[in-house]
Amino acid sequence: MINEIDMNIRCLFGTDGVRDVANRGLMTPEMVLRLGRAFVLWLIERGGFSKPLIAVARDTRRSGVMLESALVSGLTSAGAEVLDLGVLPTPGLSYVILKKGCTGGAMVSASHNPPEYNGVKFLNGQGFKLRDEEEAEIEEYLGDSLNDDWRPTGGAIGIVENDFSACADYVRWLAETMGAGAGAGLKILVDCANGAASVPAKILFNELGCPVDFTGAEPDGMNINERSGVMHLDNLSFRVKSGGYDLGIAFDGDADRVLCVDGKGRQLDGDILLWVIARWLKTRETLGSGVVATVMSNLALEDHLKALDVPVYRCPVGDRYVLDKMRDTGSRLGGEQSGHIILSEFVSTGDGLCTALSFLRACRELGEDIDSLVDRFKRYPQILKNIPVRHKDAVMKDPRLKSVIEEVERFLGDEGRILVRPSGTEPMIRVLVETKNPAAIEEAVVRIVDAVVQAGDN
Repeated sequence: MINEIDMNIRCLFGTDGVRDVANRGLMTPEMVLRLGRAFVLWLIERGGFSKPLIAVARDTRRSGVMLESALVSGLTSAGAEVLDLGVLPTPGLSYVILKKGCTGGAMVSASHNPPEYNGVKFLNGQGFKLRDEEEAEIEEYLGDSLNDDWRPTGGAIGIVENDFSACADYVRWLAETMGAGAGAGLKILVDCANGAASVPAKILFNELGCPVDFTGAEPDGMNINERSGVMHLDNLSFRVKSGGYDLGIAFDGDADRVLCVDGKGRQLDGDILLWVIARWLKTRETLGSGVVATVMSNLALEDHLKALDVPVYRCPVGDRYVLDKMRDTGSRLGGEQSGHIILSEFVSTGDGLCTALSFLRACRELGEDIDSLVDRFKRYPQILKNIPVRHKDAVMKDPRLKSVIEEVERFLGDEGRILVRPSGTEPMIRVLVETKNPAAIEEAVVRIVDAVVQAGDN
């Protein structure tokens, strides 16, 4: 069994910040205020910053303004100065942190989750997401009694400055860095998921000099990720095929993920994007030591890159773990099958817009036939099931589930692999089965899913 390392040293933070239904549970204004305050106290005590400067951005959710206001109140009440960037993709926030020399950043977003959800994730002064142990330390400050010793007054209270030019600056940088001729000769449809990419994607792709249309680019606060974006590629696939497009590009709510569909409407997932971009970076001699992929990536990726003498390093699911492994191995490209791709030559975090432009440039400079990529990649059969449960930890510890997994491992032998893990952001268990023997995969999945369901009922 391929099972992930237990990294649950935190209580509130998942694999991508703190998330919940907005105005409930962990995402009430009161809780978000405390999170902001705890972040500043952590920066002051653990980081040695006397007056932190925090950049704050959000996606297009209706609850975003409410929770951003609470977050800013928490930050300024602990003495931080705040740079309010308004609606901006998470990678745009990372860009601003570096450009402005901020102490850190905070993003109000629930990424790919439905509109009723929201979340908060923190970045450090280099624009990187925080490590597990750092988030665990921040949680320690949530128990602060808010006594007067931690309540600045007068001129010590933080102030808020608005900088709504950040979006234009970020797009300009992307265009100058990656955009030249990227989409030449292609007719493209871009799905912005009614999220944070809606404005910057329109500006950026309209400068590529090729025919571009947009969908999911009219956010109203309640339609983010609704029947659009990376979570609903079937809609993009239909429109690409019916509209005669060469490529469809889809983002998630905060635009740190991207997936594509070819002219035949077939999905180009993160594995295929990594395969193409890795070959491009290798020709430019900027790939580094290899490619980092998570345990979710198909074994076909390893086979293709091995043929090019490019090592693949595996890590747990989550772009923060991808980044950690990239640092450890000297890799300059890493990512997830779900579309989180990090190109450390250009960015500090997953950046859907940067990845899309990199893929376009790679295809152009390598002379790729986009419609042939799926056929040539030849992935091994892989089934992923998401099973809702009430208590993720209890299910994962159930001895009967462990026994079934061991039985299925013996059933598959050396022909396949199994991954069973709790979601880091939702109340569900994810089951992945991959095998070179298509006849065995359905039985393996059914047996494990049934075991998860039974464990969840107890």
